[in-house]
Amino acid sequence: MEVLTVKGLKKSFGGLEVLRDVSLNAKAGEKLAIIGPNGAGKTTLFNVIGGQLPATSGHVYLYGQDITTMAIHRRLHHGLARSFQINNLFFDLTLMDNVILALKGARYPHFQMFRSIEADTEISSAAQALLESMGLWEMRLNPVAALSYGDQRLVEVAIGLASKPKILLLDEPTAGLSTADAAVFGDTISNLLGDTTLLFCAHDMDLVFNLADRIMVLCFGEIIADGTCDEIKCDLKVREVYLGSEEP
Repeated sequence: MEVLTVKGLKKSFGGLEVLRDVSLNAKAGEKLAIIGPNGAGKTTLFNVIGGQLPATSGHVYLYGQDITTMAIHRRLHHGLARSFQINNLFFDLTLMDNVILALKGARYPHFQMFRSIEADTEISSAAQALLESMGLWEMRLNPVAALSYGDQRLVEVAIGLASKPKILLLDEPTAGLSTADAAVFGDTISNLLGDTTLLFCAHDMDLVFNLADRIMVLCFGEIIADGTCDEIKCDLKVREVYLGSEEP
């Protein structure tokens, strides 16, 4: 079953066409990577799918429902969550508070302003389970600003998973991480996803080839290849414009 379907998506900024008739789909539980050179349009594609930018034309569907013009918060409650290249956290709050706020926002469309967060045992238990699954429980009382950059990236994913999304979008999730931290990050995410569909873009090809079930290559706003990891590694056009010309 297709969770996400994108048809004929175009995005222009004035006379600059960044996305050109992009079409793609992602099935339930699939891990789909979007790769391509800088300026290919990857982040713009994610911003249009996530609702941060309006499409110039084309459509985005979630489980067959047209969400092209849907507000960001409504996309979240329909099962679409995402993270960004730059951490988007409450750095002065504790790790636990960040996750609790994410859970509250995902589960309750309207905050109950006069209800104690500590009194909501269901939310507290869910936050504990999520942090334990990511190996972050012992740091729960630390302010996010005191965490390592790698742990901050994991917190972003924890917040993305807090809503139990049908599809999670990750934009350059290992940007700024060391090779060792990126490997740990990839293993952690793979174990946490369950049946959540993952759509991610990355320049970290170790992450891409270890995590993705399928890869799509975007170049100058157009999809130029779509296939398995082995197929993409051997694709002459992809090797020419992105991976390099060495023998696979």
